Amino acid sequence: MARNDVETRSNRGQWENSVEDSPELSQSYASREEAVDAGRELAERLGSRHVVRDSEPTGAITDEDPASGSDR
Repeated sequence: MARNDVETRSNRGQWENSVEDSPELSQSYASREEAVDAGRELAERLGSRHVVRDSEPTGAITDEDPASGSDR
């Protein structure tokens, strides 16, 4: 990843946006959708790339149901 690229990923049931070389801009979100939207907007504002890293389900209550596309 390059400077100011934004990565959206799941971290222990919470979704987070991390910004390469700018950790002070990183934030956490309760839902994937909210994090992806915010990550896209942040990358546009910074003039950088936005990457979404999907993770394997952990079985946590906050994992999305792949069949319905929504939280359980």
